[in-house]
Amino acid sequence: MNIFYAILLGIIQGLTEFLPISSTAHLTLAGKLLNLIDPAHPEAWTEFIAVIQLGTVAAVIIYFWKDLWGMLMALLGDLRKKEGPGGRFTDRSRMAMYIVIGTLPVAFLGLTLKRIIEGSLTKTTIVIAASMIALALLLWLAERIARHQKEISQVTWVDALVIGFAQACALIPGSSRSGTTITAALFLGFTRETAARFSFLLSIPAVVASGLYELKEIHGHFDLGLGNLVISTLVSGVVGYAAIAWLLKYLMRHTTMVFVYYRIFLGLLLIVLLMNGLMEP
Repeated sequence: MNIFYAILLGIIQGLTEFLPISSTAHLTLAGKLLNLIDPAHPEAWTEFIAVIQLGTVAAVIIYFWKDLWGMLMALLGDLRKKEGPGGRFTDRSRMAMYIVIGTLPVAFLGLTLKRIIEGSLTKTTIVIAASMIALALLLWLAERIARHQKEISQVTWVDALVIGFAQACALIPGSSRSGTTITAALFLGFTRETAARFSFLLSIPAVVASGLYELKEIHGHFDLGLGNLVISTLVSGVVGYAAIAWLLKYLMRHTTMVFVYYRIFLGLLLIVLLMNGLMEP
C-alpha cells in the first residue's frame, strides 16, 4: 500500500461509516480492486478496517463531546444520590446506560463469531451484494411504515436493546452499522435525525473496543504498513466529522431513500459483475 491508497481508504471510511451504505463493504471492495487483501490472511484486512474506524469514532466523540460529557457527569452524580420523588436517574444518565445496554449484543456476538468475521467468508462479494440489497429493502419498508415522531428523550432500554441487536447485524459486511441501527430506530417510530444521532452515539463503545482489540492483535503478517494505517485513521476522522454534520442536517428535511436506491444499484451491479466474471467472488 502507498500513501495515496492510504488517503483514499481513509476518505472511503470517513464517508461511508456514517452514511447507511456500509463502510466495511466499500473498504473491502476497494481492497479487492487495489489488490490489498491477502487471501492467505484475510484477518489482516479485518484488523486494518477495525483500526482505521478509530478515526471515525474519534470524530463522533468530538462532535458529540458536550452530550457525552453531560451524560457521564449526570450518571456519576445520579449514582451518588438517593432515590428521589422523580426517580434516581435523569434523562441524561439513563441515556448513558442505554448506550451500554445497546452495546451488549454486538459485544457478545462479536466475540462469539470472531473467527467467522475475520475469515474469508465475510470478504466475499456475493455476501456484500446480498447484504446491500437486503438492508435497502428493510430501510425502504421502515420509511414506508415509520411514524417519525419519537425524539431522543423518549428512548427506552427496550429501544436500546432492539437497536443494539440491529447493530450486531452489521457484523455482516454490506449491512452497515449506521444502516441497521437507523433502520431499527425508524421501525420503532423515531425521527430520522434522532435515529441517526442515537446510532452514532451507540457506535462509540463497540467501535472503540473493536479497534483497540484489533490494534493489539495485529500480527506479524500485517504488511499494509503502520504509517499507512495512521494516515488512513487520521483522514477517516476528518472526513467522518464532516459526514456526521452533513447527514444530521440532511435527515432533518429528507428521507433516506437516496441511500436505498444507491444500495440496490451497487448490490445489483456487483451481482452483474460477478455473473460476467468481472469481479472476484
